Amino acid sequence: MKFFSALFALSLLIAPTMQAENEKPNFLVIMVDDLGYGDLSCYGAPDLKSPNIDGLFASGMRFDSFYANCPVCSPTRASLITGLYPDNAGVPGVIRTPLPDRATSWGNLRNDVTTLPSHLKTAGYDTAIVGKWHLGLEAPDRPNDVGFDFFHGFLGDMMDDYYTHLRHDQHYMRKNEEKVDPEGHATDIFTDWATDYIKSRKDEESPFFLYLAYNAPHTPIQPPEDWLEKVIAREKGIDKKRAALVALIEHLDHGVGRVLSCLEEEGLRENTVVLFTSDNGGQVSVGARNAPLHGGKQDMWEGGIRVGTCVSWPGKIEAGSVQEDHISLTMDIYPTLAEIAGAPVKHEMDGRSFLPVLLGQPFEEESRPLFWVRLEGNARYGGLPYHAARVGDWKLLRNTPFEPYQMFNMAEDPAEENPIQRGKAPRRYDELFQSLLNHINEAGKYPWQRENP
Repeated sequence: MKFFSALFALSLLIAPTMQAENEKPNFLVIMVDDLGYGDLSCYGAPDLKSPNIDGLFASGMRFDSFYANCPVCSPTRASLITGLYPDNAGVPGVIRTPLPDRATSWGNLRNDVTTLPSHLKTAGYDTAIVGKWHLGLEAPDRPNDVGFDFFHGFLGDMMDDYYTHLRHDQHYMRKNEEKVDPEGHATDIFTDWATDYIKSRKDEESPFFLYLAYNAPHTPIQPPEDWLEKVIAREKGIDKKRAALVALIEHLDHGVGRVLSCLEEEGLRENTVVLFTSDNGGQVSVGARNAPLHGGKQDMWEGGIRVGTCVSWPGKIEAGSVQEDHISLTMDIYPTLAEIAGAPVKHEMDGRSFLPVLLGQPFEEESRPLFWVRLEGNARYGGLPYHAARVGDWKLLRNTPFEPYQMFNMAEDPAEENPIQRGKAPRRYDELFQSLLNHINEAGKYPWQRENP
C-alpha cells in the first residue's frame, strides 16, 4: 500500500511537468510600422536607445535577412494574415479611406482563404488583434469578420494625429465593432490595450494569439514632448527631424517593454513565442536610418523590404542566436506559427514554415523564386504595379512602373550599387524576368477591387 501511495504522490508531481511540456504556447506577434532596418541600437543606430527591443532580440533568434512582403503597409499585413503573396491575397496596394472623386484604395482582401486567426482557432487558440488593422473598413473585411475573436484598435491606415486618432476627420478606433474614443498617445493606448488582453488570459486554459500592430513610427512623426526633450538633451547637435523620429521609436520601445514585462508578471512569458518585425523599411524623408541598405519605404531596394526581425521562445530557441543568410518573408510567419501550434497547413499557401531554423534543426533550403509587388496611384505610379524578383543571389527590380528593370548579384553587391546589364548575364536576367511574368500571370486571377466601393 505504501508503494502505491508513493507512486500516486509521484504521479502528481510528474503530471504538471508533462502537462507543461505538452501545453501549446501562446503567440505574440508584434508588427511595427515603417521601422528602418538600422533604427534599433542592436542594429547599429548611433543616436538611438532601444533597450527593450534589443533585449527581446538577445533572448531569441535574430534574422538579418528577413523580408517584408512589400515596401508599404497593407500588402505586408495581408501576407501575414493569409500566408500568401500580397497580390495573391487581393491586396497588391494600400487599402485606404475612400475620398470623393479620387482613386485612393488599391486592394480588397480575399474572403475565400483560411486566415491565420481562423486556422489557429481550429487548434484551440483565442485570437486577438490590438492596434492597426489596415485591411478593410467594412464587412466582410474587418478583424472580427476574418477570424479574430477580439479587436481593440484602429481600422484605418495611418492616423493624421497620434492624439486625436482621426483619419480624414473620420473615427476608426474600435472595440470589436463598437466605436471607442480613448485619450492619449496611440502608442500608449495600444500598449495599455495589449496588457489588458494579456492579463485577461492569465487564468484561461486555452492558449492565445495576440497580434499587436503598433502604428509607430509611421508618420506623422509625433513623439510625446518629454521623450523628444530627452533625445535632444542627450544627443547634442542632432537634426530636429531625426530627433523626433528617434524619440518616437524610443517611446515605442518603452511600450514594447511594458508588454513584455506584463507577460513576465502574469507568468506567461516562458510559454509564449514572441515575434517582432516591421511591415516595411523606414521612410527616408522623415529621417529613417536603413543603413547599411539602399533605399527605404516604397522602394524595392533592400532598404524598403528588408526588416529587422526576431523570434523568442524561452527554452526552445537559443538565446543570442543569429541567422545572417537565411531568407524568410512575412508570409512565412503563418505556416510557422501553425506548425508550432500543432496545426500544420494543408491548404495551398505561398509561405513555408521556418520552424526547423528556429529550433536549430536541419532545414532544407529549397530554392524558391521570391516576388514583391506594389500597386499605387498618383503621378509617380499611375495606377500601375511595380515589382522585384529574386532567385538565389540574383535580384531584378524597378521602383516605378516607368523605369527599366535593374539586376544585381546580392552576394557580390549587397548595397545594390552596380547594376549588371542584361547582356552581361542574359540567362540570369531572362530567368528572373520570366519567373516574374509567371507570378504576375498567376496573381492576375485574384481581383483586388471592391464591387461596391
